[in-house]
Amino acid sequence: MSRRSRGSNTWEVRASTLARNTHNLIRDIVENLQVEPNPNKPLIALSVGDPTTFGNLNPPEQVIQAVRDSIEWLSSRSYGPAKGHLEARQAVAQYSAHQGPIAPDDVILCSGCSHAIELAITAIADSGQNVLAPRPGFMIYKTVSEGLGINVKYYNLLPDQQWKIDLEDLESQIDDDTAAIIITNPSNPCGSVYSKEHLCEILEVAARNRVPIIADEIYEHFVFSNHEFTALSALSKDVPILTCSGLTKRFLVPGWRMGWVIIHDRHNIFGHEVRKGMANLATRILGPNTLIQRALPAILSCTPQSFFDDVVLFIENQAKLAFEELRCAPGLRPMMPQGAMYMMVEIKMSLFPKFKNELQFVEKMVAEQSVFCLPGQCFMYPNYMRIVLTVPEDIMREACKRITIFCKDHIVSRESLKEIDSNLVNVSSEAEVICASKC
Repeated sequence: MSRRSRGSNTWEVRASTLARNTHNLIRDIVENLQVEPNPNKPLIALSVGDPTTFGNLNPPEQVIQAVRDSIEWLSSRSYGPAKGHLEARQAVAQYSAHQGPIAPDDVILCSGCSHAIELAITAIADSGQNVLAPRPGFMIYKTVSEGLGINVKYYNLLPDQQWKIDLEDLESQIDDDTAAIIITNPSNPCGSVYSKEHLCEILEVAARNRVPIIADEIYEHFVFSNHEFTALSALSKDVPILTCSGLTKRFLVPGWRMGWVIIHDRHNIFGHEVRKGMANLATRILGPNTLIQRALPAILSCTPQSFFDDVVLFIENQAKLAFEELRCAPGLRPMMPQGAMYMMVEIKMSLFPKFKNELQFVEKMVAEQSVFCLPGQCFMYPNYMRIVLTVPEDIMREACKRITIFCKDHIVSRESLKEIDSNLVNVSSEAEVICASKC
């Protein structure tokens, strides 16, 4: 049936199916929260996954100079190939050598890692099929997929095992319509970093079920002491993998929108069709920012390792600080991350009966203490909240202090605690002694 009757006297303009069905879960939840901060306290936003927000983390001079130089080149002002300039793709291939053998033709440059994820999903999944994503997990996978009629099914992570994947649950979600498994390592929002052994277990599930993997590795190398990042593609013997990454986090330039997809397909399982399909999809935006493309070889080759080391050490120290401080907040259980730039904090909601869920907890904490954390429902994981670790040390201390005060103000009384099942109580007598000495 036609959408418009010939000769109609009224306008009939409607949003497309894609537009109507596209939702960003984080934005949807946050926009519906009542987050009016206490006017007597400056707002501390521990919610935004942008390492540049507070101005304390900045790219090194080599990165800035590379872009200054690029401005002078005529070629940085013109359209480039849809897949990206050859020199830039060569630079990405060399930079990503830890992932395994890569040729420039295996690389497609994108407008940020989110675009890389979109390109990867849309290249191998059709309407009616499904992709598997982690829970808790970054909801861009849902945003990209559902508008196109691609279903998202979730496999569980195990909080008490450093957020490892529940492999039995993962395999149980696979069916004949599963187009891909999405693996996020290191993790947003959990900060987990998977061992080689666990990555091999994941690959065994994918190989056994003949399902390719989309590896979201935007936080590659973002790992804390005594942990090691291993690219999933470096371990794969036969599972084809589309690896998504970019400059955003490691180089502290999220607004430059430069990401990439790398095709790892040692046995040509994707074949010509998938590669051609990805090249076709790249033409939808006529290629990413050429100014940054031209600077990319210098950015990737000239940035000193000391810069990366300093940034990761700062975030690790912030994680330790937040973990120690929030352990003293009654009713909370912070989960010490292994990498990335986030920490998940469990809220023992039974100890806060005034609040129906963590959304109300977060709202009230903004209203009283002007500290905003993302509620767990933004990641399909209620009763938790996520904090960002990139804020300056003094701000992190102040935020943790306010969170602790808020918890003490709203946790049920000691008399009421006695009536709650002991396995739900967050503070043992020994922990109380420790916290009393620290708090």
